[in-house]
Amino acid sequence: MKKIEAIIKPFKTEPVKEALMAVGVEGMTLSEVKGFGRQKGHSEIYRGTEYTVDFLPKTKFEIVIADDRAQRAVEAILGAAKTGKIGDGKIFVTEVEEAVRIRTGERGMEAL
Repeated sequence: MKKIEAIIKPFKTEPVKEALMAVGVEGMTLSEVKGFGRQKGHSEIYRGTEYTVDFLPKTKFEIVIADDRAQRAVEAILGAAKTGKIGDGKIFVTEVEEAVRIRTGERGMEAL
């Protein structure tokens, strides 16, 4: 199993969700997060004083999926989230050792 974490621009949330559902992803977790990468945030002026806004709002998707379906999910996220501008986000793919469904005790792929 693989865990896919995608950190994207907030306005791309709905297109990414729809793209994932279109490739058969049945479950996902969504979080509103803040962060920055190479763009290092930006400056804003509020009541005449300049402030540096380091942490920009982002959306984080977390998906655990079968190994053979992970690449399709990554491609779906990539296609739906990409604007070609700085700050589009990142996708991380990691190995999942174990998954357990709390309600039934099912383990592994059956827990997904």
